[in-house]
Amino acid sequence: MSAALERLDAASQQALRLEAVRYGGEQIALYEFAAPDGGELAPFTAGSHVDVHLPNGVVRQYSLANNPSERSRYVLGVKCDRASRGGSRYMHESLRVGTMLQLSLPRNNFPLHEAAPHTVLIAGGIGITPIRCMVHRLEALGLPWELHYAVRHRSEAVFAEELGSDARVHLHVDEEHGGAPLDLARVAREAPTGAHAYCCGPAPMISAFETAFSFWPASMRHVEHFSAPSIVWQEGGAFSVLLARTQRKLEVPADRSILSVVREAGIDATASCEQGICGACETRVLGGQPEHRDMLLSAEERAAGKSMMICCSRSKSAELVLDL
Repeated sequence: MSAALERLDAASQQALRLEAVRYGGEQIALYEFAAPDGGELAPFTAGSHVDVHLPNGVVRQYSLANNPSERSRYVLGVKCDRASRGGSRYMHESLRVGTMLQLSLPRNNFPLHEAAPHTVLIAGGIGITPIRCMVHRLEALGLPWELHYAVRHRSEAVFAEELGSDARVHLHVDEEHGGAPLDLARVAREAPTGAHAYCCGPAPMISAFETAFSFWPASMRHVEHFSAPSIVWQEGGAFSVLLARTQRKLEVPADRSILSVVREAGIDATASCEQGICGACETRVLGGQPEHRDMLLSAEERAAGKSMMICCSRSKSAELVLDL
């Protein structure tokens, strides 16, 4: 089964209890979830995230930061975003220990390549959460790695005490370098041959990473986005969508997404970020040719055309047949 179709099987939810909330850094909290009966949780791999279904009706994705070998808890790092649309602010201001929440099973759009001879990890701000999980896994495997962690202020460095004494960890604090960002071009030049590089952080860091590492093979550089740079799904002609399970045919106008049309028709389609970066709305394609506009599928998965993100992608063919 392809990675894309494997992601589709992670839509189930589990009811977990918020066991603890700890200080992580300036405007950052660490949330620990566990099964109410103390039982084992679904396993996860380094780079995984879960969808958190909040009581206010908002669904948000947060990366798992703890050791993948742990089966008793999920630890999420959440920064309170000033421009929050009801996710991070609600968690910081309203969630209380003991609250029961629905979390999805772990889903991995940012997998660690464990056969790499060396791993270069790059994190910006709260982007350290999936990277910290990767460090746990690489340590367990005894594989070589290095971490370059950039924050604007030292108070924002999550896991600073835990990671600070390791010579393989390089903390870059912008304000301590005259506001200059981490020199990613140098990191790219100095990395060992055959290394794989991973970057998770805000959009400016992702852009800088892609520029600095552009001479690396695409298969050896990996990113995870906080948000899509821009979604222009409005641009494109109208097309039809045939829902295979009910044989209903819907028209998708040029100024609307497939997701919105399907939901208006009364279909309970799962979605979360609605930006093409989380994979929650990924849907099997049974016919037609998708026009992929997400930030998630690989070139191989796009070429195969077996699934698509219906929140942002469109159709090159007059009709798409979806497994809905």
